[in-house]
Amino acid sequence: MAEDIKDTKSSNQMWGGRFASGPSAIMEEINASIGFDKKLYAQDIRGSKAHATMLAHQGIISGEDKDKILHGLDTILSEIESGQFTFSRKLEDIHMNIEARLAELIGPAAGRLHTARSRNDQVALDFRLWVKEELQRTEQALTGLISAFLSRAEEHADSVMPGFTHLQTAQPVTFGHHCMAYVEMFGRDRQRVRHAIEHLDESPIGAAALAGTGYPIDRHMTAKALGFREPTRNSIDTVSDRDFALEFLSIASIAATHLSRLAEEIVIWSTPQFGFIRLSDAFSTGSSIMPQKKNPDAAELVRAKTGRINGSLIALLTVMKGLPLAYSKDMQEDKEQVFDAAESLELAIAAITGMVTDMTIRTDKMKAAAGSGYSTATDLADWLVREAGLPFRDAHHATGHAVALAEKKGCDLAELSLEELQAINAAITADVFNVLTVEASVASRKSFGGTAPDEVRKQIAWWRARN
Repeated sequence: MAEDIKDTKSSNQMWGGRFASGPSAIMEEINASIGFDKKLYAQDIRGSKAHATMLAHQGIISGEDKDKILHGLDTILSEIESGQFTFSRKLEDIHMNIEARLAELIGPAAGRLHTARSRNDQVALDFRLWVKEELQRTEQALTGLISAFLSRAEEHADSVMPGFTHLQTAQPVTFGHHCMAYVEMFGRDRQRVRHAIEHLDESPIGAAALAGTGYPIDRHMTAKALGFREPTRNSIDTVSDRDFALEFLSIASIAATHLSRLAEEIVIWSTPQFGFIRLSDAFSTGSSIMPQKKNPDAAELVRAKTGRINGSLIALLTVMKGLPLAYSKDMQEDKEQVFDAAESLELAIAAITGMVTDMTIRTDKMKAAAGSGYSTATDLADWLVREAGLPFRDAHHATGHAVALAEKKGCDLAELSLEELQAINAAITADVFNVLTVEASVASRKSFGGTAPDEVRKQIAWWRARN
């Protein structure tokens, strides 16, 4: 293609004969979107080929013109992918850049391509196709992350660790059970992705500017050719709708929040104070001044990208909130937010998947911490209810006395003597010591979805059958 087009007449021809002079430099700067929407080139060409084929099938354009258009579009696709295509800001966007180059290649036949369509339904099509493909990539990435967690859960179904509430030791759990919590989170994210694909699986092309078209087009034909379930059913909504972009950003924000929570745990677990995991050099950096440092920078950056993705969602919600039907130029501001969030989410999922696969689990440190903070206190209370027949509130009160005594003596609950426990409640027998170890505590949690190793393995098997 020729160098960046400087002839204002060429630009005005795209707008139509009403415009006698070219845009001012400021208008050109604010109006141009080619700097970012060139990312949609493949979708734009794919949509144009389907549209041209349908036009010829319906007898709206000739078969000869259709063949010229398809050949020209294939040439343009090759030029873009080989880096030989020159994008012009004066031509505003990806649609006009491709159309202008098509005219250079095949002459007047290029002008027939825009029959029965508008840039409004054209950009809606391109963007939907791109978001649909990105959602499919996100689904695959989440499946890979879930698989990584299932492997670690299976490996550590019996490995005890402290479970936390308020970041305070609560009850012993297994690391496998903790991993499965993230499987559930990312499984919900993946389900949201699948629902979003279903929601947007309608073809916008043929809605034209906002009112449809008087040409005898076949929108079902183009929908099928482009892999959509069916065409959209209201031309006004079609060109004004960006729910699919908002839904993508919403899903991305929720998934990023889950990634960030995990990243925060990775940061905490990798500290010397916790020491639950060790990250390899592949996901860590050093300090320019402190030679002993090994920083979990990959996890920290994942945590930070959540703010960036959330910001994209808020930005597009704000753009859309005051727009009357149908299309407004404000909607040009939709793509950069989605493109940026998609790139951030892809990178964050890849980084977290790598860290989950790569990190060394220090089961000795986890086990030592699992019994700290009187984590088996609930097991003592449950034993008093189950074996001594106490109401739970009375058992809770007695257990509180036992914890206070152990804290005063500087020992664990299991290190209190039988006599000391019986002084708190005479019904306590030596059998109580069978539930005061972390292993016994974990093994007893056999309720559906609980942390008992056998129950964890059941959940792993359930997920493996569906992943």
